[in-house]
Amino acid sequence: MPHIPRLLISACRGGSGKTLLTLGLTRAFSQEGIICKPYKKGPDYIDAAWLALASKQDCTPLDPYFLNQARLSALLQHSFAHSNAELAVIEGNRGLFDGTDIAGSSSSAELAFTLNCPIVLTLDCTKMTRTAAALVQGLTAFDPRIHIAGLVLNQLGTARQEQLLRQVLETYTDVPVVGALPRLRHNPMPERHMGLAAQHDTCLAEHILDDLAAHVREHVDVARCHDIARAAPPLEQAAPFWETPSPSSPSAVTPRIGYVRDRILWFYYPENLEALERAGAELVPLSLESSQHWEELDGLYLGGGFPEDHAASLTQSPHLARIADWAHKDMPIYAECGGFMLLARTLRRDANTFPMAAIFPVHTEFFNKPQGLGYVCGTIDAHTPFFPIGTHIRGHEFHYSRCIMDTAEHNLCTLHLEKGTGMGNSKDGLLYKNTFAAYTHIFAPTIPAWAPAFVRLASEYAMKRNTASLLDMSAPYANE
Repeated sequence: MPHIPRLLISACRGGSGKTLLTLGLTRAFSQEGIICKPYKKGPDYIDAAWLALASKQDCTPLDPYFLNQARLSALLQHSFAHSNAELAVIEGNRGLFDGTDIAGSSSSAELAFTLNCPIVLTLDCTKMTRTAAALVQGLTAFDPRIHIAGLVLNQLGTARQEQLLRQVLETYTDVPVVGALPRLRHNPMPERHMGLAAQHDTCLAEHILDDLAAHVREHVDVARCHDIARAAPPLEQAAPFWETPSPSSPSAVTPRIGYVRDRILWFYYPENLEALERAGAELVPLSLESSQHWEELDGLYLGGGFPEDHAASLTQSPHLARIADWAHKDMPIYAECGGFMLLARTLRRDANTFPMAAIFPVHTEFFNKPQGLGYVCGTIDAHTPFFPIGTHIRGHEFHYSRCIMDTAEHNLCTLHLEKGTGMGNSKDGLLYKNTFAAYTHIFAPTIPAWAPAFVRLASEYAMKRNTASLLDMSAPYANE
């Protein structure tokens, strides 16, 4: 049975310092030479990107909404083994027991139970002393299936408050205090409308993470947290996470699928990219701010990001016209959220209108409050080249923009939503030829047909492109 040293960091609610603790602890482990593999509970790209930077390892999502217990364990074991890691640190989301229903489905507690994972709980102690013991008593008794193995007191105002809290918790609970973080005068992490800001200024981001590690190392018993992780029991051996791919035909073309990863678009689950590679694609990283590697592509994947912050410069980009030309020529293009915004007619923000690629006859408009937030589920109810009709889609959305379309244009949508906002009117998933765009982010392992379909379309496009190139080369000799 595989033994994976692991711990899950959670809190009573969101905004309790959980992310700062996880980042600081992960970086501290890494600085001590421990290969630390990060995981993020719930749909999240931004925290996950910071965790990846802190540990120098890809951050893997672990979400009970997407995967059942057996598949979650399989993903943990697969990703941990392939990273050659020594320690798994999982950041929870929201409060420990907060899920999608009254039973706490998809909660951090449910994930901890599924993975038999000890929990380190960060407790916001603002203006609180003895009540903390009552909270911890309630949390430990609420679900006996889970194990809260340690407490990190947070937002402490004085040394006297810390001393009293330690005495109270030692007297009334059995959960040891493994750290006590004083209140910080300033949030060390940059913020933006979708949470923690992107860390494209790598030097600044590294400095922030090093400071967090020093703060955590000063106030948290990092060695004891490591001991908690090593005390996690062995897991039952899981089945392979990925199915063995069918052997390809000897004459099959290896298509080159580009994906934009820069400061404009960068929201991708690593597993989505891995699924495309396993289906036979060669992946080509691109930037909307560079001309490199945009030639001889057979498919394009446009993830989420912040096009609204770069709308003015995007209007000057030659790549928008290039993408539109590819769409008209049947190249397979798959776009999610921010990627979809590039394919609309215009992007509107702060009374300014910016022309985009105009593949779809719709507009997007940026607002100061979320227009779609949370899990999504729906069914494909019209033909698409990426999903068969009847495919059940589970995903998530997080967007501050809204799709502006006429009622008739809702007929262009192919995804009917039972849960989620999408493009409005319970619709999402616009389709034009081989271009599909939606606000919904998918997690590829839950939709096994997606990657093979994308790669097959790209292979067909590659063969047509190669044939056209041969015809062009032979044209001067046609009359000889």
